[in-house]
Formats: sequence, structure tokens, C-alpha cells
Amino acid sequence: MKSLLPLLFSAMVASAFAADRPPNVILIYADDLGYGDLSCYGATKIQTPNIDRLAREGRRFTDAHATSATCTPSRFALLTGVYPWRRSDAKILPGNAPALIAPGTVTFPSLLQKAGYATGVVGKWHLGLGGERLDWNGEIKPGPLEIGFNYAFLLPATGDRVPCVYVENHRVVGLDPADPISVSYGQPIGNDPTGKANPELLKYRFSHGHDQTIVNGISRIGYMSGGKAARWVDEDMADVFARKVDQFIEQHRARPFFLYFATHDIHVPRLPHARFVGKSGLGLRGDAILQFDWSVGQVLATLDRLGLAANTLVIVSSDNGPVVDDGYHDGSVEHLRGHTPSGPLRGGKYSAFEAGTRVPFLARWPARIKPGVSAALFSQLDLPATFAALAGQAVPAGALRDSRNAVATLVGDDSRGRDHVIEHAANGRLSVRTATWKYIEPGTGPARNPNVGIDLGNSPSPQLFDLRQDSGEKQNVAADQPAKVAEMKALLDRARGG
Repeated sequence: MKSLLPLLFSAMVASAFAADRPPNVILIYADDLGYGDLSCYGATKIQTPNIDRLAREGRRFTDAHATSATCTPSRFALLTGVYPWRRSDAKILPGNAPALIAPGTVTFPSLLQKAGYATGVVGKWHLGLGGERLDWNGEIKPGPLEIGFNYAFLLPATGDRVPCVYVENHRVVGLDPADPISVSYGQPIGNDPTGKANPELLKYRFSHGHDQTIVNGISRIGYMSGGKAARWVDEDMADVFARKVDQFIEQHRARPFFLYFATHDIHVPRLPHARFVGKSGLGLRGDAILQFDWSVGQVLATLDRLGLAANTLVIVSSDNGPVVDDGYHDGSVEHLRGHTPSGPLRGGKYSAFEAGTRVPFLARWPARIKPGVSAALFSQLDLPATFAALAGQAVPAGALRDSRNAVATLVGDDSRGRDHVIEHAANGRLSVRTATWKYIEPGTGPARNPNVGIDLGNSPSPQLFDLRQDSGEKQNVAADQPAKVAEMKALLDRARGG
């Protein structure tokens, strides 16, 4: 009994602390991390000890979903609580796209602000910045600060798209006014070499696309000139983000805070820091997974050091499923060595099959969450309403349209979760999931993307899968189950019109 006293005392302190104020929230969002990429989800070729710690101390969800099989749509839904397929412009954006979420839109960060939270975003944005004629050399707005964030340190779009600079709040970091930035997604600009014309300058070659301006030895999507002093070094990016995260937590530890930490890992181009290179045995993609796990560990260490862990909800998930060759010959395909990024699931990034949206999802909050494994059907779409509820904020009428309060599912009081989830593939194809069934609507398009080697789930006929018997979606039973097809189609049609 004596050995239990410290644990009981800690639990009492945590409960009392939680009663005094709402929880801090840290959402750590990976990029292109697959269901089978973590050791706590069954990976045997790679170990992710920091994320495994979250799995032990919190809840590991086995049927949690991003809202889309690609990044910008998932991130749009994550902040707004609106399915991305309701907006035709919520699609993968170029690096010079204007802000997708208009100032004044109710987002969950804006609701948390009203509740007294300090709100920050560090990392990948990819939701557009500024207006139609954005000047990268001046004030860059609107952006995160206009939709509910107090602080922003951004990778503006993706690592493989120009401009390759950081933006802090409304300005490019470290910009020399005598070397202004120009960006084009049409005609070439400036004198910087391109991957297409100068492959000898590359750290590794592009495989499809990604053959335009070279920055730090990597050819990108789009053309960029100027801003030499402000350009990032890919190998240092995880460290740069980790420092900003640590600073934000330190500065705001005396009040409730929300931090959206959107890492670049494990998206292409994969250039992890030298201390991770070669350590996974699975090539650069595996090394980037180790780097992501390290980033998670840095956050946990900061919370432990500052005594904030008990009343901080930490969530780790991904914006969509995995892809191995997504535009560069970086050796990741050759070095898989039996590792299966999608685990037992079919498909991956871009796909209508399960691995497109079913992603790792872990949540730890020692003051409230019951440790364990949950098979509840869960959607990231519900995080906005859930966070608002945790902060005690009412959602205005018409806001967070498709999001629902899932606190009970998150903390472990509800084992069932949603009655259905809508999945969204890269080409706009929709699917609907229940606890047992998966229906993919018919449509045109190739069955497989040969560039990335992923089954897309396109078929001119409806597809129906019994996931309790066929988690790998190998047996289409639509012809044998016409009543279930009609039922699932009706469910999807109601959601689409709702």
C-alpha cells in the first residue's frame, strides 16, 4: 500500500489542478504518417519509443480517421469542423495560394481564444496566405492570426514547394530587403538553377514532378528567386520547429494554451538531421519517422520539465495515409525491407481505400483519459467541437458545421464512437464507413497511381466491404449485398446533402 501513495497523491493533485482550469491542448500533426509506421501500431522494423510512451499512458485508437486522403483538405476540416468536400477550393494548394479560410471564420482556435487560451501554430500550414497578390517581402496577411491564433511560425505550404522560407506571424524570417523574393507557379523566374536543367546539382533526383527551382540541393515544385538569406535548411527544420514549440510552451505555461504543432516529417523531401540518417535501417523515410518520434519526445520532455503533463491533452495523428515515392528518388522504396507503411490496410495517400484516411491517433491526458486501446470509430472532424467543449465554449449557430462533441470517446467513456464517417479521396471520391461496413461510391479514374504505387479505389461500379471480415478490402461484396449497398449509398447521400 505504501508504494501506491505517491501515485494516489499525484492523481489527487492532477484532479484538483484540472478542476481549476481547462486543459492545455497540444495537437502534434504528422505529414503522410501511415497506420503501420509506428511500433505501437505493430511495426516491427522500426521503433518509436516516445510515441509508444503516449500509447501506454493514454489511449490508442485503432479506427480513427483524417477527413481526407490529402493534406490541405484534412487541415481545412481540422480547423473549421467542415467536411472539405463541401468546398471546391479545399484541395492541395500551390505555395502562393491565397488564404483558404477567410478572416472572421469561426475556427476552434478562435473559440479557444475567447475562452482565454493562448493559441499558437508551429510548422506546416498549407492553407494559403494573404490575398490574390501576396507580396512575400511585406506584410503577409491574412493568415493564422486572422482566424484565431495568437502566434504563428510557419512552413507556408509544403517542403517540396516554394517559397522555401519560414514565416513568423506576418513576415518572412531573416529576409534581406536588398534580395526580395519572387515566386511563380507558371513561368520560370530568376536565375536559380532547376532540377530539370541541372540534375548534377541535386542531393537526390526527382522521380515525377519536383523538377523546378533548386533550394538546398533539392528541386521543388514552383519557381523562386531571391530571399537567399531567408531560405531554410531542410536538415535543420525539425530542430527549428522544436525550439519554437519549447518557447511557446515556456512563455504560456501560466495560462491555458493550445498549440498546433504541424511537423514536416515524414513528407518529401526527406532530409532528416544527420543524427538520424542511417539510424532506422529503412532509408531516409524511416530516418524521418525517427525524427518525428524525437519531436514528440521533445514535447513530452518539456511538459515533464515544467510540471504541465497532468493537465495537458497531447494528441498525435497524421493528415492522411502513407506514401513512399512521392516525387523523389530518395531510396525509400529500395529500403523498405519488409516494412509496411499501411499496416494491414489497403491503399495510402490519395486513395479511397482505408489507408488513405485511417491513421494513427493517440491521446494522453493523465487527469482525465483512461489508458487503453479504443476501437471506437473516430474522426478528426470532431476535434473542433471537442476542444470547444473542453474549454467550456458554446459553438455559434452554423459554425463547425460537421463537427460533434466527442469528449466521451476521447477520454474512454464511450467505446462506440461515431455511427458513420465520410472518407474523401484525392480525386473527390467519397466513401462512407460504419463500424462494420465500407461503401465506396462508383466513379471514373485509374485503379492505381503508378507514380506512387498506390491502389486508388476507383471503380465504375459500387464497392462494398465487410471490414470485420476483410480489413484489407480485398473482397467487394456489393453484388451479393444490394440492400446494404442501397442503405450505405443513402447514408452517404444524406451526409452530402446535410
